[in-house]
Amino acid sequence: MSRTLTTAMRNETIAAEVRPAYFVRMIFDNSVLNIWTGIGNIAFGGNTYTGTGDLLNISEITESAELTATGINVTLTGIKSSFLVIAKDEQYQGRELIVSFGAFTTAGALIADPAIVFSGFMDTMTITEAAQYSTITVAVENKLIAFERSKVRRYTAEDQKIDYPLKLPNGNDNPNYDAGFEFVTSIVEKEIIWGRPTSGSSPGGPGAGDNQGNQQQD
Repeated sequence: MSRTLTTAMRNETIAAEVRPAYFVRMIFDNSVLNIWTGIGNIAFGGNTYTGTGDLLNISEITESAELTATGINVTLTGIKSSFLVIAKDEQYQGRELIVSFGAFTTAGALIADPAIVFSGFMDTMTITEAAQYSTITVAVENKLIAFERSKVRRYTAEDQKIDYPLKLPNGNDNPNYDAGFEFVTSIVEKEIIWGRPTSGSSPGGPGAGDNQGNQQQD
């Protein structure tokens, strides 16, 4: 997977000493959870990330020369109750999760800009609750998994209504309703004459026979 690194980040990756950090962005329907592997809050890219320290664990991110979909696991330990509410109440399956890799200078400043090292969709979430703390583990599918899923669509009126229903959710008629496929069954095995005369017509078209007769009389 090719990535575009800033000059500062490119230099940091080959430095003798690197101060790395990972940033995780979970995008739910009604909220966004931004966390990172440090302490305190840090902002970049217009988003503020909450530090979780060692409580955030990201499994190994692997890549290969082949087009394979390799997922990861993101684990949060000792999380706050507010995080647990999001995990329980939000729809998470199929929602996007992004992992970025960044680094800091010797002065503790974030080097611009962290690079995205993994982007996928949340699949399953396991919550382990204990007396003192809770642990959440999210299994994340690589976006390449979409290439392995077959999309079964058919050229039928019923299938077309998935995208263009007759009625809107509010009960009103859909102005964009597409009825084109309702006529598919009526043309099955229908004989269509194209490029040749029909029975009873002259080879020269309408009136061709009369013209020939007039020419003979002349």
